[in-house]
Amino acid sequence: MKRKFKNILGAIPPSKGVRRMLIISFILILSGNVSAQVSSSIDSTSIQIGEEIRYKMQVESDSTQIVIFPEGQTFLPLEVIESYKTDTTKSGNRFSLIKEYALTQFDSGSYTIPRQKIMIGDQVFLTDSLKVEVRDVLVDTTKQKMYEIKPIVDVDASFFNWKKYILWIVIPLVLIGLIAFLVLRRKKRKEARENELPPYERAILALQRIDESHLLEQDSHKEYYSQLSDTARKYIDEEVYDHAMESTTDELIARLDEEIKTGSLNLDKHTIEELKSVLKTADMAKFAKSKPDIGTAKADRNVIERVINETKNAIPEPTEEELLADEEYRKTVAEKKLRKKILFGSLAGFGIIAITLTVFIIVKGYDVVKDSLLGHPTKELAETEWISSAYGSPPVTISTPKVLIRNNFQLTEEQKQILKGNETFVYGSLIGNFYITVSTIQYNQKTEVDLNKVVESVVGNFESQGAKNITVKDEEYETLAGAKGIKVFGSLEVTNAVTKKEQKSDYLMLNFAENGGFQQILVVYDKEDRYAKDVAQRIINSVELKNAK
Repeated sequence: MKRKFKNILGAIPPSKGVRRMLIISFILILSGNVSAQVSSSIDSTSIQIGEEIRYKMQVESDSTQIVIFPEGQTFLPLEVIESYKTDTTKSGNRFSLIKEYALTQFDSGSYTIPRQKIMIGDQVFLTDSLKVEVRDVLVDTTKQKMYEIKPIVDVDASFFNWKKYILWIVIPLVLIGLIAFLVLRRKKRKEARENELPPYERAILALQRIDESHLLEQDSHKEYYSQLSDTARKYIDEEVYDHAMESTTDELIARLDEEIKTGSLNLDKHTIEELKSVLKTADMAKFAKSKPDIGTAKADRNVIERVINETKNAIPEPTEEELLADEEYRKTVAEKKLRKKILFGSLAGFGIIAITLTVFIIVKGYDVVKDSLLGHPTKELAETEWISSAYGSPPVTISTPKVLIRNNFQLTEEQKQILKGNETFVYGSLIGNFYITVSTIQYNQKTEVDLNKVVESVVGNFESQGAKNITVKDEEYETLAGAKGIKVFGSLEVTNAVTKKEQKSDYLMLNFAENGGFQQILVVYDKEDRYAKDVAQRIINSVELKNAK
């Protein structure tokens, strides 16, 4: 260092002033370089997978200098799981800062924590690299119970839980419809009760509601006069002139004048003029935005009530024939309303069902919805509670949607000499949607079964049952428990004896020669059946032979 310093001084120009300034600057730089101290350490050099390492950085620097510690994933290949706050202590004009990080690694091996950069003022300081050993977690398999891997079970996710969707869609729709129905029914019942009142009582009730509405206080003159005008017109429409609602004011007054002249209405001319004045005011309020004062508006209301009272007294008493005709008219109107209610209720119910079905069809598809509502034999097999059972001897354990039925037949004397037992269990038929057979043979003496010859006889066995266009493929097969055999698969065609139609089917066959016997599992299913393949594969995956080595 001294030699280097002399070399540097030797390179400085001979001018005394310049030389003195450069010497002082160089000394200040050297003093700045040694004014900060940096160190790093870890609390452990060996951890298990996933354990935490505490990495600590310690910096001592001048209080005027800014210290920046590393942030982010700068410790790779180790991962930072937490960065703790900096612990700062002051001693005189110097700071002591301690920064800690929590590190970990989830793969075993030897790792090196790289050097970390710390900024102190304008200078960069590097920490030392550190080695860490990450060990595997030892598992004592002798104390942990081991289980066989369960076979893969295909779950029909397409529409298996369709009831759950009904709960989330149909029930809220039904509740909303029920609430709306109750509200509308209450409103309609109230209206019906009011409609059952005589016209005069309904008119007086309407005037009372206008008084309780406080429309004038709310500066709603248009609505106030509209209700006032409708009340008078409805009463006249029902009792005097049945086109009062759609007539203009002049047409209505002219009609009332005619009724007075013909003697059908014994009403004072002055009353007609008052009614005309109020209706004209109402027209101005509705169409010209006129706003009479509150006193005038209340006086007009009293005029309407007086007109209604006087009109009631001026109408002659109806004859018995008129009363009967009126009763018949009321019944006709009531029947029309009832038919309308039934129609709207039916349309609403149909609409809810249509919306629900549309949602299901969009989400799940038409075929799935159709099969769920109308039913599908193979889909029902997939969704029913399956049964696991052992069949035959040597026993074959298999899960099926239905219990297999024993197919009883007697052995011939020649077969009895060779075979100790021959058992077959069946579900369905070869021409149906689904066909399952489990056959087991037990020999009297130890016999070596050539499974390759079994494969060669597959075509002949199917042809004996009426099948044709048979394709055969085979491959080695092993169950989860280690039973080894041959899997035969392919397609065939069979003629339905009833419909005389050709049915294309696929088949899966497992053949084993275990425990001194022969075992065969056969599944045949309709090729066009979209559920059958998954059901067949689930059955085949469940096959296991007891005591298989």
